[in-house]
Amino acid sequence: MSSAGRFLSLSAFIFIFLFPAAFASESDHKYQVNDPVTLWVNKVGPYNNPQETYNYYILPFCRPAGDSPHKWGGLGEVLGGNELIDSLINITFRKNVDKSLICQLDLTADKVAQFKDAIENSYWFEFFMDDLPLWGFVGELHPDKNSDNRKHVLYTHKSITVKYNNDQIIHVNLSQETPKPLEDGIIWDMTYSVKWVPTNITFGRRFDVYLDYPFFEHQIHWFSIFNSFMMVIFLTGLVSMILMRTLRNDYAKYAREDDDLETLERDVSEESGWKLVHGDVFRPPRNLVLLSAVVGTGAQLALLVLLVILLAIVAMLYVGRGAIVTTFIVCYALTSFISGYVSGGMYSRHGGKSWIKSMILTASLFPFMCFGIGFILNTIAIFYGSLAAIPFGTMVVVFVIWAFISFPLALLGTVVGRNWSGAPNNPCRVKTIPRPIPEKKWYLTPSVVSMMGGLLPFGSIFIEMYFVFTSFWNYKVYYVYGFMLLVFLILIIVSVCVTIVGTYFLLNAENYHWQWTSFFSAASTAVYVYFYSIYYYHVKTKMSGFFQTSFYFGYTLMFCLGLGILCGAVGYLGSNLFVSRIYRNIKCD
Repeated sequence: MSSAGRFLSLSAFIFIFLFPAAFASESDHKYQVNDPVTLWVNKVGPYNNPQETYNYYILPFCRPAGDSPHKWGGLGEVLGGNELIDSLINITFRKNVDKSLICQLDLTADKVAQFKDAIENSYWFEFFMDDLPLWGFVGELHPDKNSDNRKHVLYTHKSITVKYNNDQIIHVNLSQETPKPLEDGIIWDMTYSVKWVPTNITFGRRFDVYLDYPFFEHQIHWFSIFNSFMMVIFLTGLVSMILMRTLRNDYAKYAREDDDLETLERDVSEESGWKLVHGDVFRPPRNLVLLSAVVGTGAQLALLVLLVILLAIVAMLYVGRGAIVTTFIVCYALTSFISGYVSGGMYSRHGGKSWIKSMILTASLFPFMCFGIGFILNTIAIFYGSLAAIPFGTMVVVFVIWAFISFPLALLGTVVGRNWSGAPNNPCRVKTIPRPIPEKKWYLTPSVVSMMGGLLPFGSIFIEMYFVFTSFWNYKVYYVYGFMLLVFLILIIVSVCVTIVGTYFLLNAENYHWQWTSFFSAASTAVYVYFYSIYYYHVKTKMSGFFQTSFYFGYTLMFCLGLGILCGAVGYLGSNLFVSRIYRNIKCD
């Protein structure tokens, strides 16, 4: 074969590999009459434990002879624990199927025991047809007329109703019928039927049936947004009216002319508060490398969340399996420049010298924290044989994205940040000898200010956390990203206002260690969210078992770490602007 021929063959192979569905009806969702329609089996697991899912054929259902084709989705779909296998059930477009045999299920003692255990644990399963999900339960417990016990019954017939509009599938529904008792030595016929029904619903609205409008657009949801908005108005008014009035009085006192020597000496002798620490307030904070890394990472996460929410609103990402997760990973890699830029500039402005150490920590801090938690959860999933276990190939793909996209962009951002925004711009000169910090009342200590600072930001997102948790842990599709955008902006504003007030109180107490305090003051929001997750687990869910408990608190910990870093960075950056502004307007010696 010539070089040109080999090149064309290779190009065709790469094109087919990257876009395998471009030649299949399922990719463009258009079918001709009598075209084959694939019914994909996905997973099965206990209904009360959403993450404890297994391969559908872990139960002794009828399995097609030979190796069934698999459908490999995107990165987010694999991370979401999906494994689609062709059921090889004969379904053709717009052709009704009367009761037909799938297979004969020969019930042995082991199979009966497996099915009974699944029924007692309320096992459900998930199928897909044309990217539309179908759900059903394996069986149920029926009262036994001859005794006080309940008998286990297995559904043996699957009735599938498909609604179509011209050449496109609009809706699919699965009804479980013909329950049969589970008894050793009996052979049951496993059957199915398909009914095609025309509809006027357009293809663009076909996913609406899966959206729970009464739940997400409930009056309480609207009231929570209004309540949070009123909190923003109150806090911004507090900062502008009370804080600015106090500062204006301070400025007036500090800017008096020295024509009255006696008055000036009296004012100086009585001088106290934030003005006294002007020679220490811009002193480099402890653990500068770590603070720079978390602030840079938090700035990246803030931009990342905003970007993903906007994409979810515009592109309706909730429609695709794993689309949100894939978008999050890709956008995280592409926004790594921001973390490097913010971290590098901050580290250089405070006189840091080990910029390579700062850059490596910034690029790897959050990913490696998530990797550590994910490694533990993945080990548990492998031990249980669950689909939640991440395949090795997927791990390699994620690592390649981090190593060849995220890490270089963080390095580039650090270099640009050091050169463009790394010059010191402190309005006051830092004194050589640190000023001693006087003892103050307990409520003005950094630890108390930090823990109190997270209460109002948590209050602003409290109701939204309920909807987010319910959608993630209770099989609801979260689609109200407009609400999430408003709540996110409210969270940012409230976090900035709260940390500014806390920083001012701290400086008035002549404590100039405001950097970490401002970070933790906003980051403590995540602590309250984690406490709320414990309440939600015990009161709002019926989860049980080591597997699901580990995944629930592991995923929640991962989420809260990201939320804490995001809020902490926003709080620090807001306080930094505030401190620079107030000390720029006074006369520093």
